Amino acid sequence: MTPLTLLTDAVAAGKRVDAVRLTQELLAAGTPPRQIVEQGLVPGMSIVGEKFKRNEVFVPEMLVAARAMKESFKLLEPLLVQAGIVPKYTAVIGTVQGDLHDIGKNLVATMWRGANFKVVDLGTNVSADRYIATAREQGAHLVGLSALLTTTMGAMKDTVAALKAAQLSGVKVIIGGAPITQQFADEIGADGFAADAGSAIDVAKLLVGEAA
Repeated sequence: MTPLTLLTDAVAAGKRVDAVRLTQELLAAGTPPRQIVEQGLVPGMSIVGEKFKRNEVFVPEMLVAARAMKESFKLLEPLLVQAGIVPKYTAVIGTVQGDLHDIGKNLVATMWRGANFKVVDLGTNVSADRYIATAREQGAHLVGLSALLTTTMGAMKDTVAALKAAQLSGVKVIIGGAPITQQFADEIGADGFAADAGSAIDVAKLLVGEAA
């Protein structure tokens, strides 16, 4: 197995110490940081996402894998910035106003980062105005809205309407959360719906035109 393959496996297995060590070894051997991301880290998170969709792993395993990926990426990010290499797409994400739940939102943010998106995480209880302002400021391609409470589905509907009314050029809106369905997404005019963090990568790539 190549060092990059070993790194992919380490990330997928959530072996943080191994992932960091392998990343350091790859850098020491002269492997370009971008190659480490695209051929080591991204495939690892993709494996976890696919397993999650098949119910072969669950939230705890995803969180552990995400931590391994993030620790490795910390070593690479300064080098990528120094080389002028930035993700092609930017996503803004948050939990809608009135809702303070963030586990699902955090998982999606991590999965998107693992798929080499720049992610601006606004946290929880985010107003429509803040989504709009940040999306405009960051030149976002995607805005992700999360809700866990049925009582905040109205806030999600209002936020989607506000984002559409703001006429942000090229911005797609993706929604998700425990009470959210494809039917609800269609009803409120969202561009995409993700049932879980694993499928959120596929939907995001589809919306920005980079589907596999």
